[in-house]
Amino acid sequence: MAGPLDRLDKLERLPFSEEMKELLRTSDPTIIPFATVLLEGEGIEVFALDVHMSGLGIMPQRLMVRREDFFVARAVLREHGLPVDG
Repeated sequence: MAGPLDRLDKLERLPFSEEMKELLRTSDPTIIPFATVLLEGEGIEVFALDVHMSGLGIMPQRLMVRREDFFVARAVLREHGLPVDG
């Protein structure tokens, strides 16, 4: 009998988390939403990490993108004057 995890072996691509690269790290709560809107407008899928932890002042927020989108995503953010890691 097949379990729910057996279908993972049949995926053509790795899960999103395995293909992500950190694009941006910031403690400014306004930058991640702004960057998200810019990138999604360009058709780039993003994922924000540590959003709730940064609200507590424990750690900065991070914005992740797929590895294949990293170069274009970095260019989009730089074009709009946002700080980019990497």
